[in-house]
Amino acid sequence: MRCGILAAVATALWAPAAAAAPLELYGKLPTIETLALSPDGENIALIATDGETRSIIVNHLADRKVVLVAAVGNAKLRALQWAGNDHVIITNTVTAIPRDVMAKRAEWAMAFDLDLRKRKLRPLLKDAEHSLNTVQDVPEVRMIDGKPVLFLQGIHFVEGDGVLSLFQVEMDKATSKLIETGVRETRDWLVDANGHAVAQARYSDKVGAWSLLLKPKTGGWREIQRLAAPTERPNLRGLGRDGQSVLVEVDMSNGSGWKELAPDSGTWTDLPSDLGGQEPIHDPDTGALIGQYSLVGNEDRYVFFDPKDAKAWAAVVKAYPGDRVQLSSWSRDRQKIVVRVDSKTAGPAYSLVDLKARSADWLGDEYQGLAAADVSPVETVSYKAADGLQLTGYLTLPKGRDPKNLPLVVFPHGGPAARDNPGFDWWAQAMASRGYAVLQVNYRGSDGFGWKFLSAGFGQWGRKMQTDLSDGVRHLAAKGTIDPKRVCIVGGSYGGYAALAGAALDRGVYRCAASFGGISDLRKMIVYSRGMHGLAAQRYWTRFMGADDLKDPVLAQYSPLAHVADVDIPVLLIHGRDDTVVPLEQSQLMADALQKAGKPVELVVQKGADHWLSRGDTRLAMLQAVTTFLEKNNPPK
Repeated sequence: MRCGILAAVATALWAPAAAAAPLELYGKLPTIETLALSPDGENIALIATDGETRSIIVNHLADRKVVLVAAVGNAKLRALQWAGNDHVIITNTVTAIPRDVMAKRAEWAMAFDLDLRKRKLRPLLKDAEHSLNTVQDVPEVRMIDGKPVLFLQGIHFVEGDGVLSLFQVEMDKATSKLIETGVRETRDWLVDANGHAVAQARYSDKVGAWSLLLKPKTGGWREIQRLAAPTERPNLRGLGRDGQSVLVEVDMSNGSGWKELAPDSGTWTDLPSDLGGQEPIHDPDTGALIGQYSLVGNEDRYVFFDPKDAKAWAAVVKAYPGDRVQLSSWSRDRQKIVVRVDSKTAGPAYSLVDLKARSADWLGDEYQGLAAADVSPVETVSYKAADGLQLTGYLTLPKGRDPKNLPLVVFPHGGPAARDNPGFDWWAQAMASRGYAVLQVNYRGSDGFGWKFLSAGFGQWGRKMQTDLSDGVRHLAAKGTIDPKRVCIVGGSYGGYAALAGAALDRGVYRCAASFGGISDLRKMIVYSRGMHGLAAQRYWTRFMGADDLKDPVLAQYSPLAHVADVDIPVLLIHGRDDTVVPLEQSQLMADALQKAGKPVELVVQKGADHWLSRGDTRLAMLQAVTTFLEKNNPPK
């Protein structure tokens, strides 16, 4: 364990671990979920967990004293940020059905201000008239006249119609101010360094058209750009490099690209980009773009436009040779930097690098209690699919076992337009700790490998996206690494669909299948998603599933629910009652059909569980149920 300067806090919150890692140490929430350094670099705020209980802790770095501890119970905290040096802004979500707003259960975000001087936690937007007290995105901070001002996007009602609008909160005051009112098509706002709303994005779901409006210093809003976007609409990603232009991410036929839009002329300027999914890095005070992050293949790439920033980051990475180093937070002068360091042998932990002092101190392990002996090795795998497409992924091997004739768990990621990442994965590590090799494949249709690879997945649900997984099984079997007669498949969300498809469509490969929050009926899933997110969601899913419309027979052809008669292996279904992404109905229908057909199936409905396993008790219960199921149907020894 890498003990560090937060050890005193950890001692107060977390009990010591047992000598050998039990399943609970993998299945619990991360001990440290996120960290944020104050602008002056003197304090650090973190979200810490103790079992199911979350706490917000503020620690003074110089004397290592605790400034404040605020217990927030089992609240689902999503983001932590500073607004000046005296305010910590917390964003959390709840699963609810707002009265008189919508009839369906959804995930709603709210923002709170933790005032360190007054030692009080107050909700934001609670006082906004004719508005919801929810936010649609993480708040933005701007320093205006030396004081922090918060800008929040929320729902304001105009003649009974809720529209996305822009609110302003001065941190030393307790009132919210509505500064811009949107229209029904408004989807995003952007403010400049002075707190002026300068850009508004609108989207017409019906016709699939996106437009960008700019507001000059004098005059009203005017449309600058209009693009056809039937599936993925462009996204505002903040201000550009000069702090004046507007940064837009546009999905194009050859992949997503970043463009800077000059506010005066309305002309585009392309920014260079990697194949990986990019994230902008902005100056915390001015909002200007100062760098970008990409994960390309297995490499984390940080590009900084200022040579000083680039030099500082190179020095940080050099301090942890062989480890995966990611930027978490830094001070305003960028001399103190918090990084997440994922060690191949010891797992992930957080460290504080002080460039002026030329020192580095461990802040704490992400999963306290997991020793190096409890972290299984992860190696990169590469193979060709049956049609010749090159695929990559990760293989976690059970520690201390000869990598020959091992039992295997195929563990496909969700999305499907997402990807598996190199390094520590708590779910994969947990299964490996029980004696299984775990294969995670970035199958065609995964994001982060360029548009050609992503679009290769269009129309491939249950088809080549599925055989990409079983081709990986055959690759490992040919090498002698795994026993092809001892393979199961486990996944969540789209990965849950892949698990069910492995049982119903790609038969003869797996001994058992476990699905968390998975999809069994493609048509019903599209109808549900359209009801939640509009026609663009329907166009998105039909493209990926390979259907022309909701009447296309291909939806039934590749729905596991329509093929329960072909299932000849045990199936475990786990679903959260609060899942607002994939409704519980998807697992209930599959369980009922399998039971009616006399097939071995178990359904576990988790009260209070959402789609992201946000709660510690349900996350651990899921892991325990999956492990028990695997050990029963595919013993590791």
